[in-house]
Amino acid sequence: MPRSCRPLTLALLVLAALPFAARADEKAESGLAKIAPKMREFVEAKQISGAVTLVAHKGKIVHLEAVGEADIANHRPMTKETLFGVASMTKPITATAVMILQDDKKLSIDDPVSKYVPQFKDARLGEGRPQREITIRDCLTHTSGLSGDQAVVESLEKTAEELAKRPLKFEPGTKWEYSPGLNVCGRVIEVVSGQSFEEFLAKRIFKPLQMTSSTFELTPERKKNLALLYRPGEDKPSIVAADPQFSPSLTPGSGTPYYGPSGGLYSTAADMARFYQMILNGGVLDGARILSADAVHQMTTVQTGDLQVGFTPGNAWGLGFCIVREPQEVTKMLSPGSFGHGGAWGTQGWIDPQRQTIYVLLIQRKDFGNSDAADVRGAFQQIAADALQE
Repeated sequence: MPRSCRPLTLALLVLAALPFAARADEKAESGLAKIAPKMREFVEAKQISGAVTLVAHKGKIVHLEAVGEADIANHRPMTKETLFGVASMTKPITATAVMILQDDKKLSIDDPVSKYVPQFKDARLGEGRPQREITIRDCLTHTSGLSGDQAVVESLEKTAEELAKRPLKFEPGTKWEYSPGLNVCGRVIEVVSGQSFEEFLAKRIFKPLQMTSSTFELTPERKKNLALLYRPGEDKPSIVAADPQFSPSLTPGSGTPYYGPSGGLYSTAADMARFYQMILNGGVLDGARILSADAVHQMTTVQTGDLQVGFTPGNAWGLGFCIVREPQEVTKMLSPGSFGHGGAWGTQGWIDPQRQTIYVLLIQRKDFGNSDAADVRGAFQQIAADALQE
């Protein structure tokens, strides 16, 4: 979509493109109207430059608002169509691509990774070999034993081969540690599909879901619509532009690090809502079947047993998704079994299947502490949950 359109026109186009958009009932609408003023409080407190918030309920978008600025220095306002680096919110989308290939019977998530990246056959645990090989499932659940930087260097092929050489931190399947395993999954997608990772996602996820703003390539034109990244200033309370802003555009073979499958997606609130609505619907949206209901069930139910996982208490892990097993603190307003994922820059996307509610929070900041436990996330979700109580 051309970026030259006025913000109001863009917002109208977004809503027109979403068949599940609608107004909430009067009581809920009154409660949801409290979200934007609360976000403005965080802007005034120099906690964020601005925010885009979206709530969907029972298949309909009932709240979509933008406050603050996307670029403080140039006084560029945040709009409903502003583009964000969603960082690790990319991971569930990568996991979805893997599950598409399982639905196609082209792989099994219980396959050893070495079937597709032979170098993993020689993976080491200390001085010896692990008792069993790393599987695709291990990579999806962060139980592979892989550790370290999640950046991609040169290509997914070379990165996966380099990861295969890193000593494992623990026996696969025995512990949970946030890992670069989704980059390995990205390479498996390329090998199995015969397409680049980006091409496969565009063809099988973004295009059929009409996620027209979602991309891994940050072109000069797209930068004009990008929310900039901010960090705390030395003179508190203040907020200043972070440096560097983001990893450069994806340029395989350049040697420049990028964050493809683990965290390289740029997207909008409306696009992310379409992805989450598809998952909440059991794999289908507007007649486009992306995943089987069984694949969605596997992704959104506990796959890590009783392992201690995640960045806030009470969680488990599915396939690509964090799952709220015991709601508490920042998740107290969510139902058990809610699932989602956050991103390093404060972005959050959570789905409560019991209440049929989707929460999308898009902000861009760093060095403000644990993004998953942030006050901004908690306040947004609490106001929305209270508004939609029946």
